[in-house]
Amino acid sequence: MKNFIEEVTWRGMLHDVMPGTEEHLMEQMRVAYVGIDPTADSLHIGHLVGVMLLKHFQLSGHKPLALVGGATGMIGDPSGKSNERNLLDEATLRHNQEAIKGQLARFLDFTSAEPNAAELVNNYDWMKEFSFLDFIRDVGKHITVNYMMAKDSVKKRLTGETSEGMSFTEFTYQLVQGYDFLHLYRAKKCTLQMGGSDQWGNITTGTELVRRIESGKAYALTCPLITKADGTKFGKSEGGNIWLDAERTSPYKFYQYWLNTSDVDAQKYIKIFTFLDKETIEKLIAVHNEAPHLRALQKRLAEEITVMVHSVADLENAIAASNAFFSPSMDELKKLDEKTFLEVFDGVPQAEISMEDLNAGLDMIAALAAKTNFLASNSDARRELKQNSISLNKEKVGEDKIITKEDLINNQFLLLQKGKKNYYVIKVK
Repeated sequence: MKNFIEEVTWRGMLHDVMPGTEEHLMEQMRVAYVGIDPTADSLHIGHLVGVMLLKHFQLSGHKPLALVGGATGMIGDPSGKSNERNLLDEATLRHNQEAIKGQLARFLDFTSAEPNAAELVNNYDWMKEFSFLDFIRDVGKHITVNYMMAKDSVKKRLTGETSEGMSFTEFTYQLVQGYDFLHLYRAKKCTLQMGGSDQWGNITTGTELVRRIESGKAYALTCPLITKADGTKFGKSEGGNIWLDAERTSPYKFYQYWLNTSDVDAQKYIKIFTFLDKETIEKLIAVHNEAPHLRALQKRLAEEITVMVHSVADLENAIAASNAFFSPSMDELKKLDEKTFLEVFDGVPQAEISMEDLNAGLDMIAALAAKTNFLASNSDARRELKQNSISLNKEKVGEDKIITKEDLINNQFLLLQKGKKNYYVIKVK
């Protein structure tokens, strides 16, 4: 039996743990669960810490349960939120559950014949037939309002300056989540719930229900909420969440997110989001500190997690796309599909021109100024061309260059460049 608590402690994944948890886990195979919000048909990287906890739990010889909150997803967790969320219907929740299970299968072993094979459970399955009267009689009577009001997640919502209070629906959330723990304790012999540090109040409500109703002993463990060194929110980009679904966040953008992490964050993330051992990580950090400009830590982090979430082929394509931007020739860029090409040049100014303009004979002055406004005027365009500072598709051109269909990248793009760093993309439609 591997020591799970030791493993998550050195990785910086432990925030709070109930006394006696480590000893409990070292006695024999145990069962633990993490709740996952099913409000979308994909996980995002904010979910990954909980998923990694479950994987380390399984690697330590224990049985992980991934609980999709079909019932709690219909209510909305008040923890860490200032507003009540939109509620989802059952069909949407079921669709989301199946999509999430497919992503979890890349991390957790659901098919093993071993007793610690992972399982996916949905709390809607045991809550849907539970009447309101039965719930308040069988569960509600065991937890006092004073106990519920003392939880930070409740107090913050009730006392915040901009607070509109909280509905009874959200107030009862901790009871529903607590009952999940009680149900899994009874049905699956689950004795540990894990989650983010903002979940401590909800989790301990579950341990209290196990104690009061079953006279049993259950445990709680939370991990820190992941932050970025610069104070911005982890898991967000200008385009929103970084998703595990390739259709929502492409493997290229996924790879770039991790590649662009700061040195401080990379040292933290490589322990949390990879399965590299302690010795390997310490060597990587030492190598990185000797030559930080080579970004060895960020590269290894991005490689490990892109393969884990997507595939080796997706990683290779992402690296090729990243290299294409800096390549002195067009060979690599020509290999990119339209979506990846536009992602590589995301944020670069763009213009559209018609194929008719191109067929009529597009000269460089028009391409630089009149048709695109890349440069402010025709005279600016002439001056830059005379100074040999303009490139078309990474090749220097003069004023006499006429652009034709043969110059198109993937039959639709032209790449203009002034100097080394000023790019402009023309899309021909």
